[in-house]
Amino acid sequence: MRFRRKSDDVELDDAGLDDDALDADGGAEADAVGPYDADQLPQDDKERVDLGSLLIAPPPGRELRIQVEEATGTVQSVVLAGPDGAVELRAFAAPRGGDLWSEARPQIAAELTQAGGTATEREGPFGTELVCQMNVQRPGGSGTQASKVVGINGPRWMLRATLLGRPASEPELAPEWEDTIRSVVVRRGAGAMPVGEALPLTMPPQARRVEP
Repeated sequence: MRFRRKSDDVELDDAGLDDDALDADGGAEADAVGPYDADQLPQDDKERVDLGSLLIAPPPGRELRIQVEEATGTVQSVVLAGPDGAVELRAFAAPRGGDLWSEARPQIAAELTQAGGTATEREGPFGTELVCQMNVQRPGGSGTQASKVVGINGPRWMLRATLLGRPASEPELAPEWEDTIRSVVVRRGAGAMPVGEALPLTMPPQARRVEP
């Protein structure tokens, strides 16, 4: 397990406050296929790494990387990386029974467009997803980087998963990575938080640091 320093990621705008802590234990329906809420842990015998708001079971052959904001040392996101690609995972506070993903998609698409990329909506296994293309500079010249962003609404949280590399552009590789997303457990916590605020991540004691 490794962690890297990283500059600030784009945050979702705070749109208000979520429901208070009195609703923390109410109204959540079991999700048979995941991602799971921490109050509904699956009986699947997977060994998950506890990162605070996310509990992640790295599949064989994939490395768990923790991305840290250099200036503050705050954990920004976690990445599961393999030889064919990666998935970045982040969780956000959401109102109970709300649809934060529908609000977040236009913001993500607009930010990509402003940066010179494209984002197209299509239906996928988790509902509406964004298929993105971004022009990047490589040693041999300019090229295109593909990504796919999915959002899953949970009880008072939203999990955002960004597929990078071949899983974003080659459909035959996607199912294995989608199963990884389904195995994630989100620990929302009972406290009130601004809607759209990133749920806090913590560094596990076994992490080791590498320079970027």
